[in-house]
Amino acid sequence: MLKGRRVALLEARLREEAAALVVNLGGIPDSVPAVREVIHLDQIGQFLDDLIAGKPSVVIFLTGVGVSTLLGEASRRGCLEATLSALRMTTVACRGPKPMSVLRQHDVPVHIAPAEPYRTKELLDALAAEDLHDKTVAIVHYGQPNRPLVDALSARGARLEELHLYEWTMPEDVEPLQSLVRRLIEGEVDAIGFTNEIQCRHLFRAAAELGLTDQLVIALNTDTVVAVVGPVCAEALHAFGVTADVIPARPRMEPMIAALAEYFELTDGLPDGEHG
Repeated sequence: MLKGRRVALLEARLREEAAALVVNLGGIPDSVPAVREVIHLDQIGQFLDDLIAGKPSVVIFLTGVGVSTLLGEASRRGCLEATLSALRMTTVACRGPKPMSVLRQHDVPVHIAPAEPYRTKELLDALAAEDLHDKTVAIVHYGQPNRPLVDALSARGARLEELHLYEWTMPEDVEPLQSLVRRLIEGEVDAIGFTNEIQCRHLFRAAAELGLTDQLVIALNTDTVVAVVGPVCAEALHAFGVTADVIPARPRMEPMIAALAEYFELTDGLPDGEHG
């Protein structure tokens, strides 16, 4: 259990769910969304037309939000059934369980899925058996372009059609994030949870704007227990000089919070600062 410890949460889309998980385990959530999603639908009409016409040989979904947004806009335009029929006739690949779940709700089979922890490497491994040379491959990106995936598929001779339905940006009001940086440095937060790599970047961007980057690194490596949803977040933090204390066996938010509570159970009684 978290036993009244204050846990900073940077989640935006699932803010209430993350806070509830902390409360249920006896903690105090300190919710400060670090990411704002800006929807872009300007490319979607042509993408849907190409999909319905059977142009792509493979469609790759990197995010559940991307699937939901695509199908929602198809419904608004009156072409949902045509879109679903086209997907059922196409080889569909998903990076992880979230886009797979949305597609299966619409009876769209997923033919290619990576192993955990669902990184770009595992997705490329899952795609290795596909002949992509001179084939049209559509990629529905998440909030930032996945350049390693694009470069790898291009190197295999695929003709890429990319769709960017939303963009991850800094919050409109950065003061709450900057205030969290100060609280972390002052030792007022017991733990922090990162559920995607962009949260790491935005937290350190807020710290840089305050001139407090070095102090934040020290705080996260000493006074604050750092939990990450998976290895991608851990690598992003490592690039800033921070070592994660908690990485769950399964790369999901609920196991991350549970692993954080277990970490505190195991380390209760140790001297302050001895996280590892």
